[in-house]
Amino acid sequence: MRTSPSLHHLRPIPAIDFATLSIIVFLLLLSVLSLFRILHLRLKSQSSHHLRRFNNLWTLRLLLVFFVSCWAVNQILRLPFIGESLLLLLPLHLQLHSDLCKFHVLLSLGVFEPGFLVTILHLINLSIKNRIPPEKPEKWSMLLVTLMILPTFILQIIILFLTTPLMEKLPSEMTRTRLLYVDSYGKKMIICTYPLLSSIVFCGFAIVYSLGLLVACWRVVALVINKNVKVRINVLGVVVMVALFVQAVMLGAEGLWMPENVGGGMVSLGMFLSVAVCAVVGEILLVIKPIMEALETHK
Repeated sequence: MRTSPSLHHLRPIPAIDFATLSIIVFLLLLSVLSLFRILHLRLKSQSSHHLRRFNNLWTLRLLLVFFVSCWAVNQILRLPFIGESLLLLLPLHLQLHSDLCKFHVLLSLGVFEPGFLVTILHLINLSIKNRIPPEKPEKWSMLLVTLMILPTFILQIIILFLTTPLMEKLPSEMTRTRLLYVDSYGKKMIICTYPLLSSIVFCGFAIVYSLGLLVACWRVVALVINKNVKVRINVLGVVVMVALFVQAVMLGAEGLWMPENVGGGMVSLGMFLSVAVCAVVGEILLVIKPIMEALETHK
């Protein structure tokens, strides 16, 4: 008895994929809440001189929400059932699939994650300056963030899109951005992978960033009197550095497991979770909570 073509293409979404997709939805909802808080404070500050001092970082907070949202959406490309759908829709366009995976890696490790990490660092540094001209963060924040992530972005472009004789001699794990395999249901699937060279570049960025974060957190703890702010900054610093360490380990381990194995799925989920927790804590402690406190003091 032949299986119906429509039923042949049906495959249940794995639990790991469903968990990842659920976290992505949660991140987007949290970003919408953060955006609402930012705009609410922005409107309130127009008629309140007291709130203007708390609103002078609204551009950086908006930038943080933007990077987190874009990073979350970009992670959808790594879900295996998305790769399966692409093969069903465009079975012969393997180069297109490869290009999509390259852009995913470039945006994830070269733009969005470095972007929200650098924005977190700027917000921490500026949190100890009580008298910031309102126009200064608005004028320079995007430029400063761009300049700080530019080296990583350029190196990722070179690794992902420029082919040199030296790179051609390297093992496939060093430059591979996609993997085509057949799952236990007999379905062909494409998974986007992080090439080891891209992971090394990001880990270099993470080391430099962690040093800067340590200095920034130490300055805040040393200069700020408010105990709640000290605790908040300490928690944020620990979460970000632990998340970066876990991500670095998972990026290195990704090549050891094939994606159809349980180990490969757990590595991908662990890597995704480490960054997602960092993003959630950053939005809560640097966007939602400070704005809520500012509005409460205004009552």
